[in-house]
Amino acid sequence: MVDETSIFIGASRKPDDSYQRAEELLLRYGNRHGLVTGATGTGKTVSLQILAEGFSNAGVPVFCADIKGDLSGISMMGEAKDFLVKRAEQVKLDPYQFQEFPVIFWDLFGEQGHPIRATISEMGPLLLSRLMNLTEAQEGVMNIAFRIADEEGLLLLDLKDLQALLANMADRADQLSARYGNVTKPSVGAIQRTLLVLEQQGAANFFGEPALRIADIMRTTRDGRGAISVLAADKLMMNPRLYATFLLWLMSELFEELPEVGDLDRPKLVFFFDEAHLLFEDAPKVLIDRVEQVVRLIRSKGVGVYFVTQNPLDIPEKVLAQLGNRVQHALRAYTPREQQAVRTAAETFRPNPDFDCATAITQLATGEALVSMLEDKGVPAMVQRTLIRPPSSRLGPITPDERRKIIAESPVAGQYDETVDRESAFEILQKKTKEAQDAEAAKQQNSGGSRWTIPGFDDVLGTGNRRSSSRQTVAEAAIKSVVRSVGSSVGRAIVRGILGSLARGR
Repeated sequence: MVDETSIFIGASRKPDDSYQRAEELLLRYGNRHGLVTGATGTGKTVSLQILAEGFSNAGVPVFCADIKGDLSGISMMGEAKDFLVKRAEQVKLDPYQFQEFPVIFWDLFGEQGHPIRATISEMGPLLLSRLMNLTEAQEGVMNIAFRIADEEGLLLLDLKDLQALLANMADRADQLSARYGNVTKPSVGAIQRTLLVLEQQGAANFFGEPALRIADIMRTTRDGRGAISVLAADKLMMNPRLYATFLLWLMSELFEELPEVGDLDRPKLVFFFDEAHLLFEDAPKVLIDRVEQVVRLIRSKGVGVYFVTQNPLDIPEKVLAQLGNRVQHALRAYTPREQQAVRTAAETFRPNPDFDCATAITQLATGEALVSMLEDKGVPAMVQRTLIRPPSSRLGPITPDERRKIIAESPVAGQYDETVDRESAFEILQKKTKEAQDAEAAKQQNSGGSRWTIPGFDDVLGTGNRRSSSRQTVAEAAIKSVVRSVGSSVGRAIVRGILGSLARGR
């Protein structure tokens, strides 16, 4: 029925609802990206599950988010249930074999999987400003902060590093404004308050070290299957902006780190972006343009990006145009916007003379979808009304005990569990502040603190001995000391990528 060059999606139906043919996703076009859409409860998660299973069996690593916990069942062997067996017969899936798949569980909060962390420097000013929903003026201050950190060799690893740098910038706002543009204390204060909110929402767990190594989400097993990295996102969805920013950061990291490979016989990695509308909601145009650029160019790195969302209108047109493989589950059309979404979805398919696409979208049953995959030469196939195949793994969530067992036996067990807090901007600036305070105290003691003095004069009132112009103020000494301390690789060579994240030296 299918071969090793494709993934079996399901079976298309003739107008009389009889079997027509197997619908497949050709692996050589798996990096041409894709879209899975449909209303809640129409079967999007199962479509994601069978795609992940197919890519894994083909030796392609997968990264996906588990919004409701249902996707965790992919780690366990499926069970023969009447409705699954019936669907297998309808789509002529014979034999219908059950499997468990190699899964690595991840969690930004470290509760339902291995912790995932990124450093502030790797995140970059653009994505961080997006996460914090900063104004244009505040985003400008954030860019200045990263510029200063780069020039002065200050590693920004976690939130306290950025907080310390911003406090230092507020202290020398006048000097920095003369060089970089307006740096106001109110703007710095607003950013600090937003950082405090992020910290209270749990973002502090995400920023720090050890940072996620891209190689750990691109693993394969000894039997040649691709590992499926499942991100626990049920709690993460309480902060949807953090969720969207994290996945965008991960996609940009893949873009920056992976070499150009051109078209392969199968992707090197497939990345599923569930609840994709969160990425584009209220996003500035510059961010949307850069996302479109990443999506367009990451294909040549061997990475396929699949957006999963309810409504095709959630995806900007420039991004939508890059998505070659389409699975459209049912949409409801009660409101004008929903009716527009149905028309938009229908217009993105290559028409089929056997049925009206817009009408079919509103009549699809659960587990049924309109499917159009890329055929030979990358041409979209004619859209087909398709019964989606049943999964080989468990349908539904796993138990907490099963999850703990998988985490304990994971190939990355112990590598990310403990936070590492090495010397960075917070410690360096703290040390400089203490040195400056000690120097000031020594100066006060040497000058005799009880005598009357006038600022700008070194001696007692009336001597007229002005301070030598060659002497540094405490602030100047501290700043120059920080500059001299630049010796890290960050200070020597700063390379930021298309989304402003710091390119790691590898």
